[in-house]
Amino acid sequence: MITSFKCAYLKHPGSIAVGAVLIAVIRFIEIVFVYLCKKIEESSGKEPNAAVKFILKCVGCVLWCLEKITDYINESAYAYMAVSGDNFCSSAWSGFLLNLKHIAKFSFANTIVKVFVALGKFAIVLSTMGIAYFIMEISGQIDEVSSVWGPIICVGLVTNVTASFFLGLLDETVMGMMTSLAVDMEMNGEAMFGPSTFHESLNKVSSKVKEASPMVEESEMMEAMMEENPVE
Repeated sequence: MITSFKCAYLKHPGSIAVGAVLIAVIRFIEIVFVYLCKKIEESSGKEPNAAVKFILKCVGCVLWCLEKITDYINESAYAYMAVSGDNFCSSAWSGFLLNLKHIAKFSFANTIVKVFVALGKFAIVLSTMGIAYFIMEISGQIDEVSSVWGPIICVGLVTNVTASFFLGLLDETVMGMMTSLAVDMEMNGEAMFGPSTFHESLNKVSSKVKEASPMVEESEMMEAMMEENPVE
């Protein structure tokens, strides 16, 4: 952990700042857009025009998509930067090409990790709320409050924030592992490094994905198209 912090904040503070500025700019545009939407609704009366509503919804959807794309590009750029040591712009471009070339693997891994994070957060919050209720019951404090749901909900909210903070690291971990795997495959033609159990499990998952997902054919076509433009 200490080595990782040194590498990130002593060797790449500029790259971290660039990524933070991009996110801040997108968030600032969203805030300005929400403010303008309120002003437009106030100026158009109680019931704004349907065309105005449609345009505002479309622009809001575009901004939301842009924010999600920027977050993902930042995440892939930082993961590639940790492997290669390149600057932010080079890492963002190389990470983008790497994601395109191995789109099936990255998509599957990201989907799985989101499911596990959601299940983990649900299980942690539910179990913590149950433990809080059990503690209040055995200590006799449950009779001292007018409603037990108030403190239980507070415990659930605090637990949700804490679980989101710690389980959010799983996204970065999976992105780093998949980026390392993709770079390994690009450099050696196949995965040469890492534990054998990881590659065995990944091969089993990849064979199942090939049988069930049409994205693999798209990934293979993308690999053939990008052979002339390999990732550095």
